[in-house]
Amino acid sequence: MSGAMRMLAGLYRPVESQTPYGGRSVTFEAMGSAWLACGARRRSERGEGDEHHAVETMSAETRDDPRLETGRVLRFGGADWGIVTVRPLRPGRVGLELERRR
Repeated sequence: MSGAMRMLAGLYRPVESQTPYGGRSVTFEAMGSAWLACGARRRSERGEGDEHHAVETMSAETRDDPRLETGRVLRFGGADWGIVTVRPLRPGRVGLELERRR
């Protein structure tokens, strides 16, 4: 990703718990940070029937880190991006597919 914008992102893992009223609560536990080389954002709409929501996706490249797993969250630029895919690129580097709903 030559020429890509570099960002420092906080890495978080979602922690689910049950509320006293039987509901579910999700909080985010900090796990560290990662430097990302981000690609362009892409927007689309997803949903079924009358219920649609905007979704932004982005590719990013970073150093290989075992903490980077599908389902975890990277927080940067004032937004939370879910890690959808982690794929090896070359030794020591991985590609990420990130997604956020708007």
